[in-house]
Amino acid sequence: MMRADTAGFLLTGHVRRLVDEGAATAAAGAVIRGPDRAAAVFGHRARPTADDVPPAGPDTLFALGSVTKTFTALLLAEMAAAGVVSYDDPIENHLPPEAGPRAGADPITLGELASHGGGLPRLPGNLYRRAWKRWLSDPYACYGTADLYRATARLRPRPAPRPVRYSTFGAGLLGQLLANAARTPYPELLTRRVLAPLGLRRTTVPDEETLTAHAATGHRGRRPVGHWRFDALAGAGALYSSPTDLLRYLHALLEPATAPPPLTAALTAVREPRRPTGPGPTHKTLGWDLREVHGRTLLWHTGGTGGFTCYTAFCPDAGTAVAVLANTTPTRRETTLRAGRRLFREVTFD
Repeated sequence: MMRADTAGFLLTGHVRRLVDEGAATAAAGAVIRGPDRAAAVFGHRARPTADDVPPAGPDTLFALGSVTKTFTALLLAEMAAAGVVSYDDPIENHLPPEAGPRAGADPITLGELASHGGGLPRLPGNLYRRAWKRWLSDPYACYGTADLYRATARLRPRPAPRPVRYSTFGAGLLGQLLANAARTPYPELLTRRVLAPLGLRRTTVPDEETLTAHAATGHRGRRPVGHWRFDALAGAGALYSSPTDLLRYLHALLEPATAPPPLTAALTAVREPRRPTGPGPTHKTLGWDLREVHGRTLLWHTGGTGGFTCYTAFCPDAGTAVAVLANTTPTRRETTLRAGRRLFREVTFD
């Protein structure tokens, strides 16, 4: 789908090129520029080697990878606004007794996990041994809750304030802790409290039947690859979504008042800077990177799995937002991410 407006024209110019130049078999995007909104999809769900390969459509699912972390952070903000949890809750409050980290000067909090300020390593230490044989194919599969708890029990918190340290471990743990607090599995909890209220009917942690029926096939170069399963680290990377759903998600981030409470407060909270990430105007929010550029506040996140790449960004000051999705693994040339950045610059500053 695509509207004949400025946003749609820009979307076609930046995203269709990914398919035309062979970077992906399917590419999709969403753009908001003031009142203009558009979503578009190009190509086929898999490399068209036969006549029965279906074209990609507006509801085709693409893996979001680490963009899932923004949804998990929004879930935390919604549960905090509803009074179910607090940003300052120590993680021990939502862990079984045997999984609490070793004693430290300052406890790690839920808010720190969402803003990557908990000092956790990028990945759990006990993941590597079991994942190395399938590091490129499906590294997080079969990493269960018991494994996550064992890794958490070995943590030794550093004194606060701790430096920002990007952590898939931390985001995955946050998803599990929120599930524990609500006594509800993470996918069901996210759907009930965030996805359904926002009308994101195609955004999901999919089962095999859903992947077969609706998802694009991931690719590494020209070779199709299997879908990644995140198990206990679902909150860090398990979501799939469509361009039409991402258009709704970005609109809610730009216009929190259009969402039902307590999501209105949560969507506002995730836009606020929480932790500086170094010298200059760059911060972590709840789930997003934030930077001030030419007097405007830009927020963004990228994602990648073994077969998909995703770029999302929005600017509340300018009322602009973009998402770019492709069924190809991230590369050194960053073809998909560069397309997303170019598109975002053009809709925000030109």
